[in-house]
Amino acid sequence: MAYTNSSLVSYTQISPNRTKNRTHAIDTITIHCVVGQCSVETLGSIFAAESRQASSNYGIGKDGRIGMYCEEKDRSWCSSNAANDHRAITIEVASDTTDPYAVNDTAYAALIDLVTDICQRNGIAKLVWSTSKNDRVNHLNGCNMTVHRDYANKSCPGDYLYERHGEIAAAVNQRLGAAASSTSTDTTYPEKLTSGYYRVRKTWSDGKTQLGAYRILANAKKKADENAGYSVFDNDGNVVYSGAAETAEEFTPYKVQVKIATLNIRTGPGTNYDKTGQYTGKGVFTIVAESSGTGSNTGWGKLKSGAGWISLDYATKI
Repeated sequence: MAYTNSSLVSYTQISPNRTKNRTHAIDTITIHCVVGQCSVETLGSIFAAESRQASSNYGIGKDGRIGMYCEEKDRSWCSSNAANDHRAITIEVASDTTDPYAVNDTAYAALIDLVTDICQRNGIAKLVWSTSKNDRVNHLNGCNMTVHRDYANKSCPGDYLYERHGEIAAAVNQRLGAAASSTSTDTTYPEKLTSGYYRVRKTWSDGKTQLGAYRILANAKKKADENAGYSVFDNDGNVVYSGAAETAEEFTPYKVQVKIATLNIRTGPGTNYDKTGQYTGKGVFTIVAESSGTGSNTGWGKLKSGAGWISLDYATKI
């Protein structure tokens, strides 16, 4: 098969981190977040280092320019899964460095342009997104959009882009002339808004307490559960879910001595929550909240610094 590259590219720096000659026809789109509002040149320099052991086919800078780091004929090293990368075009998009890793409007618009171009040149008649991981990794029900978190313990592409995959498919399919009914198989999260957001706040009237806005109710509920006293509100300000209530008895902070240098800090109280990428190191830390959490660990403590939660199995109260 003869492969082509996008004419939308304004910067090219081919990475050594690639596998020549993909072994599967291009039929999948995998969108990633960079975790940095960087330029296509910066991303190119990152992928140029062999020690990085990573690349993507394309990257979109914060200014909407498009870079190419791995030609479409070759497999990028992007998704922690060789089989996926052999069949997918992978795209890194400049984003914020903190959750939900938001992408600006300029980069988002360029993403729609690029994905449309990829589909047109590779004969992808329509994009189909599913919130079911099983559909995605096995390409069931026509699903041809995958995400990095399917193959590794990562938050990539971040909730901002993840929750917009259905919208991305719809926008691209409109340009392709594909049927709107084929844009999503939304079986995992039936309570999903097509317009507006579920907002996580203490009260509807106090917008300053808002922790996030979500299309998918399950994600909003998770955020409310992580923060006592918060609820989920619909577009009209109605409470659709109440998270953990504020404890009647005020919690008394205490100090712990961490026993290991590589204790993971997580975004919530449990092993099902993402790692922040940071470790505590051995030392004394102040705990300002406790939770029984999830997983095999017996208890979790929230760090006073706001960095996240740690397992108390590896700490001693002092």
